[in-house]
Amino acid sequence: MYEKSWREFWRSWNSRIGICFLAFMISISIYVALTYPWDFGLRVWNNPSYWADNPKAVPPDWSRLFTDKNPPPHMVWELREPSRVVEAGAARILTYIIDLSYDYDQTPSMISISIRDVVYHSRKPPLILVTLERPDAVSVDLTSISVSSPRAGESPPYRRYVEAPKRLSLSGDPAVISALARMIKRVYGVELERENIAKIGIERILFGELIDQRKPRFDVLKGRYRFIIKALTYDPRDSIGLVRLVLGGRTYGALGTDTLGRDLAVGLLFGFPIALLIGVVTSTITTAIGAIIGIISGYLGGRVDTCIQRICDILLNIPLLPILIFFTFILGAVMPRLVIIFAILIAFSWPGLAIIVRPMILQIKSSQFIEAAVSIGAPRWWIMLRHIFPQIAPFIFAQMIFFTPSAILAEASISFLGLGDPTIPTWGQILEYGFRSGAVYLGYWWWTLPPGLLIVFAAITFVLIALGLEPVVNPRLRRMR
Repeated sequence: MYEKSWREFWRSWNSRIGICFLAFMISISIYVALTYPWDFGLRVWNNPSYWADNPKAVPPDWSRLFTDKNPPPHMVWELREPSRVVEAGAARILTYIIDLSYDYDQTPSMISISIRDVVYHSRKPPLILVTLERPDAVSVDLTSISVSSPRAGESPPYRRYVEAPKRLSLSGDPAVISALARMIKRVYGVELERENIAKIGIERILFGELIDQRKPRFDVLKGRYRFIIKALTYDPRDSIGLVRLVLGGRTYGALGTDTLGRDLAVGLLFGFPIALLIGVVTSTITTAIGAIIGIISGYLGGRVDTCIQRICDILLNIPLLPILIFFTFILGAVMPRLVIIFAILIAFSWPGLAIIVRPMILQIKSSQFIEAAVSIGAPRWWIMLRHIFPQIAPFIFAQMIFFTPSAILAEASISFLGLGDPTIPTWGQILEYGFRSGAVYLGYWWWTLPPGLLIVFAAITFVLIALGLEPVVNPRLRRMR
């Protein structure tokens, strides 16, 4: 019987496409469950320092194929050993050199330098100097990084920036602005106020040349650049574990970033298991409750039937979305919002199935095999479980599949209204934050289209499977084919 039903189900292209889509969603969900931390929302997604070195609000890498410009990609260099060491008695100069050939039509979106695992032994901490050599033979001493001094009672060796790196954003450093003001006056003979330099953009000046002194206006200066990072240490045993340079690109990753620099592809992948969890758990519990109550109502009849049907009528006439908004707003501060969404969807979604199942049970209970079971003294619960339920099981399963996208869309609707769980990056949450940040008006299409398309994709997946189950559930459709 089951093999015949499966063959009938698999004959439909709706079924095949739906199963392929579902297999894709399950595969992504398994990958996320195995590779993402369990507290991804709090520790990673909502942690600004985790995304600090990412460019902000840039499109995906593949978008460069559709533009006539050559935007710079996101570039990261990590050096664990110095390029050159100069010793002067007990002191040493650790020099880290980063050479790059810059041949892009736009300047970087941001520049940052990070150091990690600094160990020193003297009471005088290391001093780190940052210099940039440009293709036009201009050298700029950008800034310096001071390592924190020993604390009272602390004994050597002194370790700094072990858990988290010391990060310096050159894009907003006042010392860099002052250095650029001196460089512009020395090279071009033009005096620019610090406010004007900040308005023009540090990246545009560092990676550009002045072509109009009246405005002033800078154009991209292509060629070889060299970042020189020198660490002045005062003990031969002093060391730096990692030096990291980041040039923020004008594109990033598979799906771009938001205004906080978060990789949207990472967040959207995390939405797959959340969508499946919401849809499958809610539809399974809802279908189970609706089927059980519908069977009880139809088989027992009488006052039990009347009472159940009146409760179903009341619940069905209560609009679900306002109830979801109300309880999420009221109870969201005392319990997880995702739990509230689960509870409300289950509490108000089962009556529809119970009403549909009831007339089916009324027809089945007048069958001869039911009367035979009653005549031999079979208990009511046994008849409902072993004789009635198997007759409607295919229909119940089809309804469970059909209910799944409704739960996913309900959660997305609540999240889009700003009432979702902020600790869990669902597709609806990402879409809501994009609209709240003005992504539609600013043209950040990579922020709004993918989550919307994924919500539609998840809904279509289960709708196709439900359509494929119709010939299995309804023999009339099978004969028509």
